[in-house]
Amino acid sequence: MKKTMTVLLRAVISAVIVFLMFWFALPPVNLRSGAFWTFVFWSLLVVVAVNFTGKLISFFRDLKSGHNTRFVFSVRSVVKSLGIPALALIGLFALMLVLSTVFNVIGLEIFNAVRYKDLITVQDGSFTEDVAELSMSQIPVVDRDSSAALGKRKLGEMSDLVSQFEIANDYTQINYNDAPVRVTPLKYGDPIKWLYNQSEGIPGYLRVDMTTQEVSLVRLKEGIRYSESEYFMRNIHRYLRFHYPTRIFADISFEIDDDGDPYWVASTVKYRIGFWSGKDIGGVVLVNAVTGESQYYDVQDAPTWIDQVYDADLILQQLVYNGKYRSGFWNSLFGQKGVLTPTEGYNYIALDDDVWLYTGMTSVVSDESNVGFVLVNLRTKETRYYAVPGAEEYSAMDSAEGQVQHLSYNATFPILLNVGNRPTYFMSLKDSAGLVKMYAFVDVQQYQIVGTGSSVDTAREDYLQKLKHEGQLDYPPPTEETTEKTGVVLSIATAVVDGNSVYYIMLDDGSVISASIALSPDLPFLAPGDTVTATLSETSATALTVTKANLYPEGQ
Repeated sequence: MKKTMTVLLRAVISAVIVFLMFWFALPPVNLRSGAFWTFVFWSLLVVVAVNFTGKLISFFRDLKSGHNTRFVFSVRSVVKSLGIPALALIGLFALMLVLSTVFNVIGLEIFNAVRYKDLITVQDGSFTEDVAELSMSQIPVVDRDSSAALGKRKLGEMSDLVSQFEIANDYTQINYNDAPVRVTPLKYGDPIKWLYNQSEGIPGYLRVDMTTQEVSLVRLKEGIRYSESEYFMRNIHRYLRFHYPTRIFADISFEIDDDGDPYWVASTVKYRIGFWSGKDIGGVVLVNAVTGESQYYDVQDAPTWIDQVYDADLILQQLVYNGKYRSGFWNSLFGQKGVLTPTEGYNYIALDDDVWLYTGMTSVVSDESNVGFVLVNLRTKETRYYAVPGAEEYSAMDSAEGQVQHLSYNATFPILLNVGNRPTYFMSLKDSAGLVKMYAFVDVQQYQIVGTGSSVDTAREDYLQKLKHEGQLDYPPPTEETTEKTGVVLSIATAVVDGNSVYYIMLDDGSVISASIALSPDLPFLAPGDTVTATLSETSATALTVTKANLYPEGQ
């Protein structure tokens, strides 16, 4: 009876420890997951340690002493010393090691180079057709770090929340109502604050408009009850594991749908090579962050409002494979003809109401230049390659910083825009405190052409004028909706804006237009009575001609 109770006690202890390991580690119950095999390994180790430690110690003590040199190492003596259960566990350890080795060998790149290359399909694209010019009001001017700084400032204004909640570090970039925004939920400040507030949930989330820098705290009628800051079954990771025990999750991101309702988007892994190699995304689980309602979708059936099904790191790894093995495995080691690799950074752009990842592609033997760039749809994985040779992103950042080197500003990683039908890097310029002070446009193909200004409009205007001066702009670039206006000058005033002279011109109909000195060399000599013809975007001139008044009537 005593022996039976001892066995039961050890079994209960083993079960409790294994459950706690599962509770915190949350491995998928799936043989194709390395995390599951690791969990099984440690679980077996726990079982052996709890149940057979004494036998193992005795076995190795006998093995060392040799029973006074008469110990015979045989199957019979091992079974007698350890017992069949312990031997079974040890055999399972050995089987796991053998299988993991076999699975790793099956998935080696040397045997599957073509399959690794085909994890992502790259199609040639036309830049001017695929990437439309954006109006200045659509260009995202803040990056993730700036969004986080703006978010902290906003929460600090909410006296009823700042003592109980903090801001999660998600800041997922999405398209919301055709505008690029970043969204992130609030989270409980600590376990005590969770205890006081968890019954009502988290009151809302932050939404940062990346073009206007406006930060909105969206308060929900019902609080967010499923999040990463929960501690028990409402923790989103634990909720997903217990509801989808066999799914292998790649990444979990926070997004909102077209109505502003918060969701967790959990992508699921599908291995396409061997047993656990060739990682890809096979589907997505949507969890309503308020109600906990969830639904699984195959990746091709995912709702179109989702913006990030594929994780950027996964896409970049697949681009590495595609560029590396386009001419086979051995070419990637010897010769390296046509071998490409993504540059070190990436960013996102909004296109066709989706979020696309942008990164440059460079030769593995090149220096500081790109041979082209790719755009990857993070919902569908549609991938387009543009063979546009030009400056590597960090070279363009250096060029922009050099333009304002006297100010010691630092450039953010650029996004790719179509300006005047030319691929153009756009970046913000920050001071030492991380505040955005200026903006820069840098031509991809000729990165010495840099336009800067303390507003997006003035930076773009400066850039277009420099393109025109360099002979790289052979047509009037499309802009926002414009009107043409002609009138007689009544009065003129000047001001310095962003280091440029700006002229404010009152016409005879009482309207006032503004024009930068870069538009016309005649502006400094403009006088009342002159006639101006201007192309206007709102009240700002994008083109302007001056006709001098006839000061000397005929015959005098």
